[in-house]
Amino acid sequence: MIPALATIPAHLRFLDEIAARWTAGVDDDPERIGDGTLVLPGRRAARALTEAFLRHADGRAILLPRIIPIGGLDEAETALASPDALLLPPAVPPMRRLAILTRLVLQAETAFGTRPMLDQAWPLARALADLMDEAERSGVDLSQALPDAVDERFATHWQATLKFLAIITAVWPDWLREQGLMNPVARQLALLEAQSDYWAEQAEASSRLWAVGFTDALPSTVNALRGVLRHPNGRLIVPGLDRDMDAETFTLLPDGHPQAGLSRLLTSLDARREDVDVWPSVLSHDESRAVLATRTGTIARALLPASALSDWATNPERADCTGLFRLTPADQQEEAAAIALILRSGIEQKDRRVALVTPDRVLAGRVAAELARWGILADDSAGELLITTPAAVLLRLLAQAVDQQLAPVALLALLKHPLVACGMSPGTCRASARLLERQLLRGPAPTPGIEGLRRHLQDKQEKEGASLDGASADRPDEPQPLALFLTALERCLAPALEAARKDRILPEQLTALLTAAEALTTTDDMPGAEKLWRGEDGNALAHRFSDLLTATDVLPPQPWTVLDGLLAAVFTEERVQGRRALRGRGDTTVTLHPRVFIWGLTEARLQTVDLMVLGGLVEGVWPPATDPGPWLSRPMRARVGLPSPEQAIGQAAHDFASCLSSAGDIVLSTPGRREGAPAVPARWLVRLDAFLAGRGQKLVEHPAQSWLSQIDRPDGAAKPVAAPEPRPPVSNRPRRLSVTEIETWMRDPYAIYARHVLKLRPLDPLEQSVDASDYGMLVHGALDAWFDKHGTDWPHDAASSLRRAFLDSLDEAALRPALASWWRPRLLRIADWVAEAEAARREATAPRAILTEAKGRATITDAPGGPFTLTGRADRIDLFEDGAMTLLDYKTGTVPSVKDVIAGWSPQLPLEAAMLALGAFPDATPHISADTKPETRDLIYWRLTGGAEPGSETVVKSKEISIGELAVQAWENLRLRVAEYDSKAQPYLSHPHPGKPPRFADYAQLARVAEWSTAREDGGE
Repeated sequence: MIPALATIPAHLRFLDEIAARWTAGVDDDPERIGDGTLVLPGRRAARALTEAFLRHADGRAILLPRIIPIGGLDEAETALASPDALLLPPAVPPMRRLAILTRLVLQAETAFGTRPMLDQAWPLARALADLMDEAERSGVDLSQALPDAVDERFATHWQATLKFLAIITAVWPDWLREQGLMNPVARQLALLEAQSDYWAEQAEASSRLWAVGFTDALPSTVNALRGVLRHPNGRLIVPGLDRDMDAETFTLLPDGHPQAGLSRLLTSLDARREDVDVWPSVLSHDESRAVLATRTGTIARALLPASALSDWATNPERADCTGLFRLTPADQQEEAAAIALILRSGIEQKDRRVALVTPDRVLAGRVAAELARWGILADDSAGELLITTPAAVLLRLLAQAVDQQLAPVALLALLKHPLVACGMSPGTCRASARLLERQLLRGPAPTPGIEGLRRHLQDKQEKEGASLDGASADRPDEPQPLALFLTALERCLAPALEAARKDRILPEQLTALLTAAEALTTTDDMPGAEKLWRGEDGNALAHRFSDLLTATDVLPPQPWTVLDGLLAAVFTEERVQGRRALRGRGDTTVTLHPRVFIWGLTEARLQTVDLMVLGGLVEGVWPPATDPGPWLSRPMRARVGLPSPEQAIGQAAHDFASCLSSAGDIVLSTPGRREGAPAVPARWLVRLDAFLAGRGQKLVEHPAQSWLSQIDRPDGAAKPVAAPEPRPPVSNRPRRLSVTEIETWMRDPYAIYARHVLKLRPLDPLEQSVDASDYGMLVHGALDAWFDKHGTDWPHDAASSLRRAFLDSLDEAALRPALASWWRPRLLRIADWVAEAEAARREATAPRAILTEAKGRATITDAPGGPFTLTGRADRIDLFEDGAMTLLDYKTGTVPSVKDVIAGWSPQLPLEAAMLALGAFPDATPHISADTKPETRDLIYWRLTGGAEPGSETVVKSKEISIGELAVQAWENLRLRVAEYDSKAQPYLSHPHPGKPPRFADYAQLARVAEWSTAREDGGE
């Protein structure tokens, strides 16, 4: 045995054992405890060891030893111990390094074929920096190794990649020498080397030096550990070394095995497994530790490498899986809800500590949200991404809104951010933004920019002849007049709008963005800077933004459009601590729960709790995907000497195995689907299931899923609820409808109820495109103007005259140039088709009069609920000498089928014919002789698309029924419908006829048609 090397079995509480042994080494003397240093792999482990010392002290006053992460050595102390460390150049600031590398990437445009944008170059620079850091930690000199990285058999694009990587092998080192700087990792490693030498040279030192918790080590860390071992009182204590595996298997472990890292570490230290002393427990334990010891052996056997699987057959005894449970939810959301229930049930027992361990940050966030449902605020050690904090979101929304020239969606996203106030009270700003949305931003988008919004406001005021300002601004939380609100908005956005007019250097753009953001967040009683930068997230954002401002002056001028991508790339690189309090009901505040934790894999190492849930155990998450990175393929990494991607798998496997030994109760969670696709369980779970299946065993399913199925279930049997059947009083039901609304009334009565009884109108969508309805209005307007001008006088140049009419209608619409150019040839084709079709019709019989856009009004006087009025506007009525009439309807979309017209499902033209027969069109009366009974001869649809078939004509005809009879039938059906709905018992149902939906289901979401339809399909009422 080598006394300096030791291991603590995996089933023991590693950090508590370290604290107990360290204390026992000085006979629990509270003053001597502080004499010495403990070195740990990371900051979280160092913090956890501090907590272990405090638990062991149990309230006694003690002096703690120095507890430091190996990457956080005190530079000043190291420099004093090793004078050569004082001669090291300073480290290049991380943000400055990324900015310089980005500039070099932008200059290397030939490597990409086209020059990348800044927001594309920044992530590439980040990847280059990561490659340099990885190589330095691995002791690889890229300038020497990269030239031989590409074999002749490799694809040619790898040769191009090597040329590009000259940035970090030649250009970047030269820049560092010129500036007198070092890479941050290179400097850290140099300090670590100096510290290692100092530790090794302390021959007369009496204080203790322990390195604890290391499971793998890169060459730089190995050198430091060698220095610890050469210290006269140095110790290296590793966790959970497997002493039962045969020596040959342990030596040749594949990179993906849980013990592979420890095997490499011992080999690097020129030590054998037999040289490692086993430290038994110095703490008192209950029976649970014996259970964990058995479980540790079971897991070790289940995860044996392929070369040692014969052990499964030679040792067929049953495995003890006490405390191990499986959770197999259907998807990620169900997984989060079930895990939250498990954690909640765990803390219901006194002093019981629970934790979720997962590398899946989405799952961690969902579990935290589910816990908040019960007022439990979990300690999420990873915090949250800086990019998701409110202030960072605001900066990105501002950059997007300015880049899109205040397009409605981008502008509203900005104005509705909770921090935006525009110099007024938040309530007034929010109300003004809602008024702006309703009055100006719904429908087709205004002309870009503030001036476009002003012109749109002026046009609407002139058209509607009234103010659009809503309520008075003198009352609290009432909107300001829109003109004043636009002025305030322009004042806030002015710096950013000005900076976006042309390419500028990034510091100028960032300063303008910052100035505009502070102006936007200013309220009537608080400056914006105070709101924007307060709290932990505001402080972190301020530092990050300040670094970005000072570092990017080396980059060439950029267009404003790259700013959002740059901010996203920068803000994604940093996390901030999560919330420390959660607002409860009323004025109560819920603080962090002291016994609920959410840990990532790094944070969970060496930690112990009573109940632990391992979440997201699927391939690609835990274990992670083996990605060699963007610059080097697997063979290239091997030739260079970089670690294989599978080493990350091995570390994840070690974390998995360690977690199984760190809590009495373990829940292994694997969702059936992830991101909509089937999930593959983690390979270790598959191996464990196979191991147990060979012994006729399987893990017990945790009851959390049954809890989840009951949590929202009502007491007693579920009672299906029928679809809504609104029955308003007859006095509130509509007494006037148009002919086009009659079809809606038949197909979707609920839409009539919502529109005429509830007085609800569907809002136009934001940034509404000029769609088919606008195209139809343009076609109708051109034909109406032309026939109104010429009537029955057929000009000799009808085709050219119609073309001019359509082009005039297009010009009056003032469309954007691209759309006008798209529609112009279509309209000209329609004009030619109309001229040809109309000429053919006139060859047969020329009409005596042509009426366009004729308004009609007919009343059912004997309806039970009182007079009912039907209104209509006929696109075109042709009147002939013999008293016959023809109704024409223009359609630029779908034409109703003749079958639907005859059956009464599309009653528009038949009802117009009935109104003609009743004399309900006053404009037609002067053209009808007193001794002639008006009769509609034809009902015709013109489908005018301007496409490959510019137009077509559909004539409604049937052998079973004449047009006159069809009109009488339509009118009688209307009378019956009016009488039915004049009874309070008649409900307004939504989509009552399957297979006959309305053309425009504007109220389907309000009526929740999709939900009731699903219920009917599933056999409900």
